[in-house]
Amino acid sequence: MMEQLEVLAPAGGWESLEAAVFAGADAVYLGGPAFGARANAKNFTREELARAAAFCHGRGVRLHVTVNTLLKDQELPQALEFVAFLCSLPVDAVLVQDMGLFSLLRQRAPGLPLHCSTQMSLRTPAGVRLLWELGARRAVLAREMSLSEMEEVRGACPIELEAFVHGALCMCVSGQCYLSAMLGGRSGNRGMCAQPCRLPFAAPGGTGHDLSLKDLSLLEEARQLGAAGICSLKIEGRMKRPEYVAAAVSACRHAVDQGAIPAQLAQDLEAVFSRSGFTKGYLTGKRGAAMFGVRRKEDVTQATEKVFAQLRGLYRGERQRVAIALELGEEGDQAVLLARDREGREAKVRAPLEAGDRPSLPQERCLQQLHKTGGTPFLVEAAAAPAEGIRLAVSALNALRREALLALLAQRERREPVPFAAKAMDTVPHPRPGWERLPVRACFRGPDQMPPQARRCREIALPLTTPVKDLERLGEEGWPPILLELPRAMFGAEERIRGLMEERMAGGFLDFTCGNLGAVALCRELGARAHGTFSLNIANTPALGFFQELGLKSAECSFELTGRELEALGGSLPRGAMVYGRQALMLTRNCPLANSPKGCLGCKSPGCLTDRKRKRFPVVCARLDGELLAAELLNSVPLWLGDREDRLGNMDFGVFRFTVENPVESGQVLEAFFRQEPLGCDYTRGLFQRGVE
Repeated sequence: MMEQLEVLAPAGGWESLEAAVFAGADAVYLGGPAFGARANAKNFTREELARAAAFCHGRGVRLHVTVNTLLKDQELPQALEFVAFLCSLPVDAVLVQDMGLFSLLRQRAPGLPLHCSTQMSLRTPAGVRLLWELGARRAVLAREMSLSEMEEVRGACPIELEAFVHGALCMCVSGQCYLSAMLGGRSGNRGMCAQPCRLPFAAPGGTGHDLSLKDLSLLEEARQLGAAGICSLKIEGRMKRPEYVAAAVSACRHAVDQGAIPAQLAQDLEAVFSRSGFTKGYLTGKRGAAMFGVRRKEDVTQATEKVFAQLRGLYRGERQRVAIALELGEEGDQAVLLARDREGREAKVRAPLEAGDRPSLPQERCLQQLHKTGGTPFLVEAAAAPAEGIRLAVSALNALRREALLALLAQRERREPVPFAAKAMDTVPHPRPGWERLPVRACFRGPDQMPPQARRCREIALPLTTPVKDLERLGEEGWPPILLELPRAMFGAEERIRGLMEERMAGGFLDFTCGNLGAVALCRELGARAHGTFSLNIANTPALGFFQELGLKSAECSFELTGRELEALGGSLPRGAMVYGRQALMLTRNCPLANSPKGCLGCKSPGCLTDRKRKRFPVVCARLDGELLAAELLNSVPLWLGDREDRLGNMDFGVFRFTVENPVESGQVLEAFFRQEPLGCDYTRGLFQRGVE
């Protein structure tokens, strides 16, 4: 297992790429000019990408390129053309988030290894198994998973598993953060996160920075992760400087190869970047206040020029990592040197033998010179020379060796392109629903929140944990059809959720809402009817088609789309948009309200965070059998599009999501919609008009 462990490094620019490779990375991930989740990194031009592919392949390092943002319909042709370029280099893998792009690439480039980004919120065996069945090569697991949860996923299918081992730790589950988008119009799902979570957000009794976690460091657990089935150890940091990259790679390399990190290197790594030190919280399951931290003055000042200078020594020159064999011989009046790597590539070069009675260069000296490959990526593991020596000057033999190594390096840099089939995108316009009033799907946290006005809705969504007797009572009383909401976070709870689904399906409740791929997978496995929610991040027509092929009966589109973008979506899958509700800004496994001396407060009702402008953001916890699955941070005011039906004409239904409202307030909202009256409270239009970057 240790031989298979891959050290995967970030590269935000060329110097960081060299730092990663020379410090010992097995693979590097980086972004191109667009469509990467770190749009503010320096990133690579197409010319630099071609050079990077040759540089990495020559040295036996794999190159992964990120195309891992959500894409809108008008961006897909450019994204496909960019991936076609990557196939021509070729790169070793493309990292994706958008399910529409994923499905298009499986059709156009079936030979291209696709790695599923952590932005897909991959955290359950069923969800990862589904991606494997659909053709994914690798899944990047959520940072919030424990070691036992990773082991459980490993047992589900033979897909490669990648896990983060060092770097920044977001408060929110990747792919489920809308805080930057809602507060500033810069979407984290599109690589533009402004990191507002690092600003003051205060919980009662907290530190005042209660959305800011310490950085992650699982380097000491590298071998444990390998034993649990992780094949790739991922270092975060495409925005960080080369010295950090080199330090993190070197530390990870030591952890994998020797099982321990030199004390000075560990100290230097913490000096170049940390937030109040590091945490292992999610891996061990020890969540709470100890995981929170900010970038302090002492964290900044310990990164001295002396430390940086020392770390630059880690990548000052080539790392001899490519094992080769060299064989020196004679053919007629020429000396011949054959260089061969382990993959079978060969380079043969020649030089004239010395004329006259010049003494032969002894075999021992020949072998000595052949092993001098410093300044190149090659390490001679076997060398042969004639027993009687060879008539060459030392300088001529050195030149022959250099020529052979350059020729072999050039061979290694060239790879066959991955076939890519260019096809036109077929987009069928979505038929206009033809309703007089937008049908309503109303989502409640429980039956006691439902007002009489909810009887006028087309359907009602309630939590999966709603007791069966209550569901049966609602059916007997003639309420609208009921959909059961599967948890947005399913960490370690898949089998319990499966059991609850089977119990409710036995009672005739067959419709479930799904906010993650794991939930979709469970519905497919159990034969239930699945309906997608906003957190599937459906942002384009191919994504709608992809989920329709998976069996979804309806889907709620991403609320990062504008009205015009929603209206332009094609395909036949019934779709909806959120019309009312406090939009979920974060989904977090470590509740921000737990950053207090008392830890988790076990809130009976939603708590709040307060920002620097004194706005209050509710926090709602989701529990299963008393265990916290996740906490949702909600917007300070609700979204309201109830008076914009004219802009929702392409939607088949509108979603009203009630979270902190009591039954009276819920009824007032529905009444305002049905009567076409003003809402009567503060609200936001969200991103419906202004959109996101």
